[in-house]
Amino acid sequence: MSHYPSHPFDDDKLREECGVFGVTGVADAANFVALGLHALQHRGQEAGGIVAHHPESGFNSVRRFGYVRDNFTKASLMETLPGPLAIGHVRYSTSGSKGQTAIRDVQPFFGEFSMGGAAIAHNGNLTNADALRRELIERGSIFQSSSDSECIIHLMARSIQKRTSERIKDALRSVEGAFSIVAMTRTKLIGVRDALGVRPLVLGKLGDGWVLSSETCALDIIGADFLREVEPGEMVVIEDGKLESYHPFEPRSPRFCIFEHVYFSRPDSIQGGRSVYETRRQIGVELAREAPVEADLVCPVPDSGTPAAIGYSQESGIPYAMGIIRNQYMGRTFIEPTEQIRNMGVRLKLNVNRALIRGKRVILVDDSVVRGTTSRKIKEMVLDAGAAEVHFRIASPPTSWPCFYGVDTPQREKLLAASMSEEEMRRHLGVDSLRFISLDGLYRAVGESGGRDAMAPQYCDACFSGDYPVAPSDRIAEGFEIKAAE
Repeated sequence: MSHYPSHPFDDDKLREECGVFGVTGVADAANFVALGLHALQHRGQEAGGIVAHHPESGFNSVRRFGYVRDNFTKASLMETLPGPLAIGHVRYSTSGSKGQTAIRDVQPFFGEFSMGGAAIAHNGNLTNADALRRELIERGSIFQSSSDSECIIHLMARSIQKRTSERIKDALRSVEGAFSIVAMTRTKLIGVRDALGVRPLVLGKLGDGWVLSSETCALDIIGADFLREVEPGEMVVIEDGKLESYHPFEPRSPRFCIFEHVYFSRPDSIQGGRSVYETRRQIGVELAREAPVEADLVCPVPDSGTPAAIGYSQESGIPYAMGIIRNQYMGRTFIEPTEQIRNMGVRLKLNVNRALIRGKRVILVDDSVVRGTTSRKIKEMVLDAGAAEVHFRIASPPTSWPCFYGVDTPQREKLLAASMSEEEMRRHLGVDSLRFISLDGLYRAVGESGGRDAMAPQYCDACFSGDYPVAPSDRIAEGFEIKAAE
């Protein structure tokens, strides 16, 4: 849960997971990490941390609640993080304590081992973390946080391997789920992706230095060149300006999270060799082909619905218009509202362009419908502004299953699509029409011309299909029932 009061608008979206960033081989590496984390802020607004190493002062760490801009732009603080090697993390909690956040849960995590110190930052979720935690505690491990990521530090500590990179390999062979990891020792920067490559991780070059990042947009902000993605199942170890690549896991067919294309990644990033913006625009094109409707305007629900709305407009020939305007300064740190203000809900963040909307048949394009609460409020605002008709077009299939790989998803019974058909959802939302892109249409938009291969899906789409590439063993032990094989 967020350290700050959440805004009603945020309660109806899947929460971004986390962002990781690391730099080696440049002076004052922590300053570059702070800039990279700022570019990755959309992946986690709850807290952030940086660990740096200097040959003389050793490891130094700063962890703070709130935005990067409010913490890691202060010269007095950044001076405490000297050295040519640093890693960082921005967080939205998808595991660990719910209800309040402790500073001890903020990453990167740091540990002292017999061969020296190491820090680790993790994006993803370990689906067997509860079982691992119980086992480690029984063996004498003492946990400092409630995060699943700390399991990796304890597993490293118990490894008999001498080199840190070998200890990381040992630790990760024991875990299940999704992980993209950036780690560091006194001399090494290390990046690892799980064998399925569910979460993103990219490699860049900054002069003579090297960069690891969750997304390419964070390379852009520091002027680094994008080299390639860290491959699914790959570990890269960078030391003394040289990179070595290993593949320590059993090879598997990759299953990159398809929702990165729909919503999580910034539109100016490149994922899987594809422009995220272009993929989202193409989703709109597919939506227009699958679900045409007579209307006067195509309007995005800002900001994530914008590229798909542009694609829908281009394919349908219906004019694109900014019918809803977003208040750019309505952030998570907004003054805690009174009950009267809180009841205004989404109007604090969005406002309808009344002069444009009045009397028009409007197509609203949004990225997803989770609980449906925000969609209903937006529909009411548009009707109050005088729209003649409201048609929703959704740039993802119905979200009917929870994610266990690093996305904070409501329980299944709270997902609108888990208990309602598309027509039932249309009536529940009170709109003239409602259509979601099909799963095959989404696959076509990300470049799979034949659609989704049900026998061997090319992406992780469990939140839409219920097809979990890694069994969520902890949740199954708690009674969660996965979808029966068809």
